Amino acid sequence: MHVLLISTYDMGRQPFGLASPAAWLRSAGLAVVCADLGQDRLDAAAVHGAALVAFFLPMHAATRLAIPVIDRVRAMVPGTPLAAYGLYAPLNGALLGEHGVTHILSGEFEADLLRIAQAAAAPSGGPAGATSPPPATGPHAIPHLAFRVPDRAGLPALDRYASLQTPAGPITVGYTEASRGCKHRCRHCPIVPVYDGRFRVVQADVVLADIRGQIASGARHITFGDPDFFNGIRHAEAVLTRFARECPGVTYDVTIKIEHLIQHAAHLALLHDTGCAFVTSAVESVDDRVLAHLEKGHTRADFERVVALCREAAVPLAATFVPFTPWTTIESYLELLRTIDRLDLVDNVAPVQFSVRLLIPQGSRMLELPDIRSVTSGFDPASLTYPWVHADPAVDSLHGALTRMIGTAPAAPRREMFGRIWDEAHRHASVAPAPRPRETLRPRATIPYLNEPWYC
Repeated sequence: MHVLLISTYDMGRQPFGLASPAAWLRSAGLAVVCADLGQDRLDAAAVHGAALVAFFLPMHAATRLAIPVIDRVRAMVPGTPLAAYGLYAPLNGALLGEHGVTHILSGEFEADLLRIAQAAAAPSGGPAGATSPPPATGPHAIPHLAFRVPDRAGLPALDRYASLQTPAGPITVGYTEASRGCKHRCRHCPIVPVYDGRFRVVQADVVLADIRGQIASGARHITFGDPDFFNGIRHAEAVLTRFARECPGVTYDVTIKIEHLIQHAAHLALLHDTGCAFVTSAVESVDDRVLAHLEKGHTRADFERVVALCREAAVPLAATFVPFTPWTTIESYLELLRTIDRLDLVDNVAPVQFSVRLLIPQGSRMLELPDIRSVTSGFDPASLTYPWVHADPAVDSLHGALTRMIGTAPAAPRREMFGRIWDEAHRHASVAPAPRPRETLRPRATIPYLNEPWYC
């Protein structure tokens, strides 16, 4: 008998959420099979031989993809206990329970998953659900763990996943986490209902050992998946200093809040000197009113300051956005496009970022706002969201047109797609058409990017 760990989607990267618990389970003497359904088909034999099947649900898309797989597994092995872990497991605990999931694990899940797996694998077994911790999501549910080096045995090779696109060609990418959770409570973030302003540091020795193992498997670039790499600035500094010393020639990327890029601007030189290929930052909007609603902790002026700081430090900024919210207008959308063009950031923004619509999952702090409650129609178990309709049909029409346009040409050059987005937005506006943004001769891959766009 073994424990079957399943990932349905993890943004084009080898799932850390399988490798980390696999290390805990194997170190306790349990057999583990990892199934990444983003790369391979589900093996029926692995399902039938499992004492426990656990689903990694780190994001919205992964959870939606997992529901039919959970139903299929339940039909195949109705007596086998099922578990779900990752950010979206506690957010959707009631729904998952309706689909037969007996164990819902919150943040820092490894120790609980090990305990459940040991009970399931014991000869006497036990009643389904008897060992499941309650689906609590407050700070008290976030333990401090002594992390272990992830065990990636049995996962598809790194070169089957998303790669870093550079002028010299594609580079194999690895992925690790130096911390989890986040100090901040941005209203729209799915991390907040689980961690509620807390974060946990992963020991530097564990982080570096995981990186070295992936380099040995062919990685020449590492994505640090921390929600905010500068949550613990001293820890980040220690990890990067060791990374540069122990992994010469290997590049990396990180995610850092706009306000932290300003607060710790002196550390941008460290990012440059240690091989940072780009910094992802969730700008979300250039409308200060929207930023205030989202409680992002920065303003439009802060964003523009960070653009200048990153240029000065020669650290490319990969900006992400949520351009479609209940407060979006056609004019504010046009202003976003004009701002991106004026700041010469067209090459820094993946086209999908121009069509992202505010997602309101279970537990979202967005539901605290009367403006949000007035446009939602209750939770929809099919989409796992509170759907909302914009007061101006033209805004929803623009969103639909852009979603179709961008979805049919995911590999189109960014400047070409930006021009098409520009034209479409102006067609929806009651203003005279504006000239297309300026073209440059800069090759697209001058700014490195991952060929699986950051999404959710």
